Amino acid sequence: MPGFADFIVTNAHVFTADQDQPNARAVAVRGKHIVYTGDELGVQEWKGSRTRFIDGQGCTLIPGIIDSHFHMQHGSLELEKIHFENCFTYEQAREAILAYAQENPQAPWLTGFGMRYYLGPGLVPMTRHYLDDILADRPIAITAYDGHTMWTNTLALHQAGIFNGAECPPNSYVVMDENGEATGELKERASQFIEAVVPEPDRATRMRLLKRGVKIAAQMGLTSVHNMDGDDEQAGLYSSIEQDGDLLVRIYVPFSIRVETTLEEIEEKAYPLKEKYQSELVRGGCVKMFMDGVIETYTGLLVDPYGDDPTTYGDSNYSVEHFNRNVLEADRLGLQIFVHSVGDGGVHRVLDAYQLARATNGLRDARHRVEHIEVIHPGDLPRFKQLDVIASMQPLHAPPSVDDGDVWLSRVGPSRWPLSFAWTDIRKAGARLVFGSDWPVVSQNPFLGIHNTLNRKPWAEGMPHHHQQLADTLLSYTRDAAYAEFQEHVKGQLKEGYLADLVLLSEDIFNISPERMRDIHPRITMVGGKITYEM
Repeated sequence: MPGFADFIVTNAHVFTADQDQPNARAVAVRGKHIVYTGDELGVQEWKGSRTRFIDGQGCTLIPGIIDSHFHMQHGSLELEKIHFENCFTYEQAREAILAYAQENPQAPWLTGFGMRYYLGPGLVPMTRHYLDDILADRPIAITAYDGHTMWTNTLALHQAGIFNGAECPPNSYVVMDENGEATGELKERASQFIEAVVPEPDRATRMRLLKRGVKIAAQMGLTSVHNMDGDDEQAGLYSSIEQDGDLLVRIYVPFSIRVETTLEEIEEKAYPLKEKYQSELVRGGCVKMFMDGVIETYTGLLVDPYGDDPTTYGDSNYSVEHFNRNVLEADRLGLQIFVHSVGDGGVHRVLDAYQLARATNGLRDARHRVEHIEVIHPGDLPRFKQLDVIASMQPLHAPPSVDDGDVWLSRVGPSRWPLSFAWTDIRKAGARLVFGSDWPVVSQNPFLGIHNTLNRKPWAEGMPHHHQQLADTLLSYTRDAAYAEFQEHVKGQLKEGYLADLVLLSEDIFNISPERMRDIHPRITMVGGKITYEM
């Protein structure tokens, strides 16, 4: 007899993500690992007096969901700010700001997140004048839903000392009017001037909000996240939460390389995280860079001019030489590299840098990644497989239709639509494709992302259809996502000997209509044999 299991799940449609045994009916867990995957008769050998039996009720059991693009600290710290996700008009934004101001009379700044670039039927951009009309005697700073633009009122500009402009990092701007005064719109890293004067939350507040954030993640069925920003301080917070017993997800933490980061800092600050953080739940060993900005503000780098402004191609945050130096150094140190790149011009430069790293430093199992890839040039499709580069994309970033008012579609222009969020073409080209949310830019609920992959429709007649098959999508959130962080040998599959990271869902997702996927939710989430969420 093999001994007793702590948990046995039976009567389930088990999607294992194991190509040698794709499906099963039962799973047994002992300690932190899966000890049996197979039929309901065989699992009985693992029954013991202390075994908890879980009736799957015919629902789907899948490997734990791995979100491959996440901002745990950023999203958690936004939880108690003003939220604008449901604000579609100026009046709704006004109500949200005034309500928060009334509820928080002692708050030195009114800060918020999730604002759309254009509000109201006239699609007019936010300015300091609109915010002054709401509240002029308390500083206001509101960040766009994508985190790449900030809007402030006049008082905030004065407190930051940028009312008459400022010298900004590359591809960043304090937008000015014809009188030489700031409009209140700060693009990309121009927001750093505001961030420098807004009081930072203390460590206790960060810990409290981070614990709340990881609890929400567990409720969503997430068992691992690839964080997209970080440093020693942030990784240390996760380690402290792990020591407290409250870290409910595994976190892969990078070191954030900024334009001002030196090569010496990459070696002295980024590389040590690889050895310092290798616990059960917190791991280092990667770096994150930004090639460009976003399409919405013309800061994403395109190969050809923007569709609605032929005077600009967008821009990069780095010169080619500067970016290549950073990539070569991080690669030389054996670090995995994540690069934010939304435009086809940016993606091309990132792939060029990875190719240069292979030629200069030698071939190794690097698994470097490009994050977002909102537009890709057809000539770059095969390069992902040729260079063993991982494509990391976010299903909820793709506009659902041409009628929802998203400016993204007009920015790139119809000629680029066929290769926009080109999940199908990238997968067909042989790239390993992984999915994530980019929380808090969009919801961290993975079932909304899965819903988008299954239900996406072409934006125009004759355009390629980029919807995905359910099994492929699940692999992008599980087995392939584990590969994208060098963990495919221990997680991402429901397989004997693997970590017991799993999610029991509310229905059998292989027997519902694709339109109903948005209604699916976890019944149980488990990480390493520990139930982290249960309805």
